[in-house]
Amino acid sequence: MKALILLTTLLLATARADVHLFILSGQSNMAGLRPELSFTPTVEKEFGKENVIVVKLAQGGQPIRRWFKEWKPADGPKPENNGDLYEKLIAEVRKASGERKVDTVTFVWMQGEADARQGHGGVYAKSLNGLVEQLSKDLKREDINLVIGRLSDFDMKNKVYKDWTKVREVQVEVAGASPRGAWVDTDDLNDKPGKDGSLKNDLHYTKDGYVTLGKRFADAAIGLIKK
Repeated sequence: MKALILLTTLLLATARADVHLFILSGQSNMAGLRPELSFTPTVEKEFGKENVIVVKLAQGGQPIRRWFKEWKPADGPKPENNGDLYEKLIAEVRKASGERKVDTVTFVWMQGEADARQGHGGVYAKSLNGLVEQLSKDLKREDINLVIGRLSDFDMKNKVYKDWTKVREVQVEVAGASPRGAWVDTDDLNDKPGKDGSLKNDLHYTKDGYVTLGKRFADAAIGLIKK
């Protein structure tokens, strides 16, 4: 009996903990996020530093076609240079993962401003779903979690970015349609008018806003993993 207890104890002590891969990508509001300030510490606290891999690649002002290879507009041909940023992202993911066995993958996406500005809201759902399918195929797994940062309240009347509210709606719909999906609110993270009515930059988030965003992303990811 004592030998069995000792063997069980040894097996539990040497059992490999799950490894969790987090892939962060998007345009400027993802570029402004510094994972080391809130996102990474939160997931490391939950799962252990040695069990977490965080990869981030973001570039401001870029439409989703820089990631989704099969993107095409509602009318017209498919551009030839689709997916170039995705190729860089997947290369970084493979480099960071190495030979480690990854147990969960969570894709954190903060993008959509460019597509809203260019009027591509009508194909955004197909593009975002296609991007997730593309990633699933390349990583050879069908259980990827998806966390979406919904566009903020920057242009709720669609005066500057004509598909702003459309993309917001699509992001919520895509997240809600997947049992592995979640979205986070960003309406309180951008700059707001001061007492004098001045406004610095309500398209992007404040310094504290990015820290809060990282924490929200991490909490949503943890929730999906533990679900």
